[in-house]
Amino acid sequence: MHLFISDLDGTLLDKNAELPAETAADLNELISRGMSFTVATARSPASVGIILKDLDLRIPLILMNGVLISDPVKKAFDVVNKLSDAAVAKVLKLRLELNLAPFMYRMQDNVMTTAYDNLINNTMHEFYEERVQRYGKNFCNTDRLENLADDVIYFCFIDCREKLQPMYDALKDESDIKLAYYPDIYGEEWYLEVFSANASKEAGVRYLREKLGCTKITAFGDNLNDLPMFDAADEKIAVGNATPQLKTAADKIIGANTENGVAKYLKEVFNG
Repeated sequence: MHLFISDLDGTLLDKNAELPAETAADLNELISRGMSFTVATARSPASVGIILKDLDLRIPLILMNGVLISDPVKKAFDVVNKLSDAAVAKVLKLRLELNLAPFMYRMQDNVMTTAYDNLINNTMHEFYEERVQRYGKNFCNTDRLENLADDVIYFCFIDCREKLQPMYDALKDESDIKLAYYPDIYGEEWYLEVFSANASKEAGVRYLREKLGCTKITAFGDNLNDLPMFDAADEKIAVGNATPQLKTAADKIIGANTENGVAKYLKEVFNG
């Protein structure tokens, strides 16, 4: 099996974080002809379910940078990687020392919830409003995140790079933690995402390779958090709008996300 895996934001989605109808139609036609295709994204199940509702996906999806692997046919999670209690405690302690505020994701009985204590900048407000209004996601506001610090799978910090850098530096060498640290393609802020060392886009790709018996994996991406996925792929393809670092790591560069680059490339491969 030759499996194609695409990132979403900045890669498969357009500048409005939507899946164009043309892209969905092209991919569905190729999937109906036997193409093996899935996605790997930092997004959670709630937003992915809405964004990709018109896409006929049949292969497990790598979500939240590999924290979750979700089977779209069974509508269940194949993999759930939780953070250790020690890691959660360390992140929560650091966030107070550094005056940062995360979105904290928990998974209990296969139900994910998101808690926060404060929205400290405009980008956090926009992140919250978009997911509530556009994707119908439920958030839990609490005065003390420590009261909800069980079954935590993920922290998402959104702030300027200067404020996030000390948190990154403090956590980057922790053996039980993995980080994704990259610029927001829709604004000026940066994302710092904290999750289990057992999870990553790379680990997700390796899981699918073994589960499905893939002989070749082609990965499409645009941003720094796609580098781990590239490490596990046989063929690495950057869209035209990708960061310089990703283009350097890529085997090929194709059209931009605003040009339906991924779908056009796949059509060429299958029609060629």
